[in-house]
Amino acid sequence: MSDKKIINFGAGPAKLPEEVLLEVQKETVHYGTSGISVMEMSHRSADYSNINDRALQAVRDLLNVPSNYKVIFLQGGGTGQFAAVALNLMGRTGSADYIVTGSWSAKAAKEAAKYGKVNLVFPKTDKYTDIPPKSSWNLSSEASYVYYCDNETVHGIEFPDIPDTKGVPLVADMSSNIMSRKFDVSKFGVIFAGAQKNIGPSGITVVIIREDLLGSPLAICPIVLDYTINAKDNSLHNTPPTFAVYVMWRVFEWIKRKGGVEAMENAAQKKSKLLYDFIDSSNGFYTSTVKPAFRSRMNVPFRIGGNGAGDESLEAAFLKGAVASGMIQLKGHRLVGGIRASLYNAVTLEETEALIKYMKTFLDQNKK
Repeated sequence: MSDKKIINFGAGPAKLPEEVLLEVQKETVHYGTSGISVMEMSHRSADYSNINDRALQAVRDLLNVPSNYKVIFLQGGGTGQFAAVALNLMGRTGSADYIVTGSWSAKAAKEAAKYGKVNLVFPKTDKYTDIPPKSSWNLSSEASYVYYCDNETVHGIEFPDIPDTKGVPLVADMSSNIMSRKFDVSKFGVIFAGAQKNIGPSGITVVIIREDLLGSPLAICPIVLDYTINAKDNSLHNTPPTFAVYVMWRVFEWIKRKGGVEAMENAAQKKSKLLYDFIDSSNGFYTSTVKPAFRSRMNVPFRIGGNGAGDESLEAAFLKGAVASGMIQLKGHRLVGGIRASLYNAVTLEETEALIKYMKTFLDQNKK
């Protein structure tokens, strides 16, 4: 396999643009004229402060972040934000609404219940294949905020639009689809995204928060998760993962060069449509696990054979053949099994077409 070009379809940590990796490789030992690596820099130095500021500004530029919002870089990944959101916002009324459409929003709701009352907007289920109609939602006007996960990486469910919360602050986990489509930041109270799925390496999380939501964390909120303190200190209250911030900044600059978020959105639509169209045209050999209106453009889970339930021996053979063809990390999440192809910004149209070509060959070799 070492002689083949590897195509990484992993859900996270995920593929980074090769162009960015080559830039990073070139600057790993000496960054600019500093004479040292970013990994060696003081986070209080002028060189690193410049990197930090440019990365923060890039988020603003790419997403058109309004002036009354703060952009913060924090550690702890999305899981850290499950607690941080509640610790910073739950004190407003003591309760929050959670829209649970997959395993990540379910985990977020469980974590938030440690710090206040959690209202599930609709009954919890173990089978996540769609988003219940809004007419069935039970939203509370007394909620401190309404929380949802815009794209569920495990189950492959993505919201086609932004929920209307009737003025209650909306919180979105966009870890796996941020920078993949345009949206109006002003409709949200808080947006967060762990970088390792779509915009950078693991170790750093982007938080965007409306300024009026700062200033009232719960007394037990640790400083490392306190939005108010970290916004005031420009994400430099404690030592950040400097190298991760640097690489993420390089990814943002790459997105700009490629045409911005609009270009990423167009590419995501093309890649995902090609793959879903092929799955749907396979006469049941490949089966999508999500209803069409809610299919993720980023994470495409599917089953092979077994009348839609999946034939494990067939799926194992598919994965083995994929690795032999240089395609890795296609195994579905351990909670759901099957196959999952993640089509993040760094995954090219040509790589998606290569996967479909392999899928067609495998179908031809194994159909009855």
